[in-house]
Amino acid sequence: MALETSPEAPAAVRTIANGIASWINQLGAVWVEGQLTDVSIGRGTTTVFGTLRDTDADISLRFTCNRRVFEAVDVHDGSRVLVHAKPNFFARRGTLALAVNEIRHVGIGELLARIERLKQLLAAEGLFEPYRKRKLPFLPHTIGLICGRDSAAERDVLENAKRRWPAVAFRIEYASVQGPSAAAEVMTALRKLDADDAVEVIVIARGGGSLEDLLPFSDEGLIRAVSKTGTPVVSAIGHEPDSPLLDLVADLRASTPTDAAKRIVPDVREELDGVRQLRERGLRAIRSWLDRETHALAAIRSRPALAAPVSDLQRRSDEIAALVERNRRTLTHRLDRASDDITHRLASVRALSPKATLERGYSVLQLADGTAVREVAQVAPGDLLQARVSDGRFAVEVKSEEDQ
Repeated sequence: MALETSPEAPAAVRTIANGIASWINQLGAVWVEGQLTDVSIGRGTTTVFGTLRDTDADISLRFTCNRRVFEAVDVHDGSRVLVHAKPNFFARRGTLALAVNEIRHVGIGELLARIERLKQLLAAEGLFEPYRKRKLPFLPHTIGLICGRDSAAERDVLENAKRRWPAVAFRIEYASVQGPSAAAEVMTALRKLDADDAVEVIVIARGGGSLEDLLPFSDEGLIRAVSKTGTPVVSAIGHEPDSPLLDLVADLRASTPTDAAKRIVPDVREELDGVRQLRERGLRAIRSWLDRETHALAAIRSRPALAAPVSDLQRRSDEIAALVERNRRTLTHRLDRASDDITHRLASVRALSPKATLERGYSVLQLADGTAVREVAQVAPGDLLQARVSDGRFAVEVKSEEDQ
């Protein structure tokens, strides 16, 4: 039951401490899973001290263990274990510790099963989908590298990358790559490099190891952190058979740190050879094009129109002159025929005109109103008529035959 306290009747520290110890003692012995850290053996004692860390959260408990119990199993810092222990609260020091009486290894099969369950969970969320994979830059100027300090993985990446492209630069963040703090340190380094605008790709590298050694790279927090980065991430963990979950979420999986170096930067010699080959192909293509165009130009120039352009113009000029002469002759002929026809018609008109008749000695008698006299009945004696001859007119008077 809860303690009854007030400002006027507060509880003593020993009362609270003893109450906590009483409640914890009621818990009894329990099985606890965690990861061993900070293991040490007291000098001159048979007691082993250490910390049991939660594998998925930043929470830990101190523990004590008899040395014989600890050495009965092959465990060390970083080992994932099951312990049978009784929680004890030491009221005098105000500390809590687990009194361990049995230690067991967490089976490899159980670890693999847990990783597989986490893999299925993250896959269902789409963290491993191919569309999320980003393309690495062809030639990154600055590469971020997360690795252990003075590790073989660091040397492999740096030496092979600089051998392939000497001008490449690195920003290195060191982190624990094994043990209970590895995942958290790698995440811290990842966030730092991802925030650096100069870093174009991030490599997380570690050498080979046991399944337990590589467990930090299947940590759920690390996997989610990698999926949220804005910079492409390359996983270079262990050797070819090793496959932590980091390989699945990374934008590129390299089988080893050396393989990562080969895949993130091009080989300068290969690129120079490629440039040389491209130049040669370009020169061949240009020469082939020039030869083809030269032959085509020669074929065009060999055509009569271009080989002797003046002769064609002269031929055309002669044709035009012949046409002009032909037209002139045709026009002259037609004009001559027209002139002859006009002369003929003029002669016909003149032969048929009254004037010609008059010129032959005939005359035309006209009444006063100009009407030609055709019959005797049109006139009477005493009428004045106009006689028209070829060169003029004169008046005549009509007389009867009796007056003559």
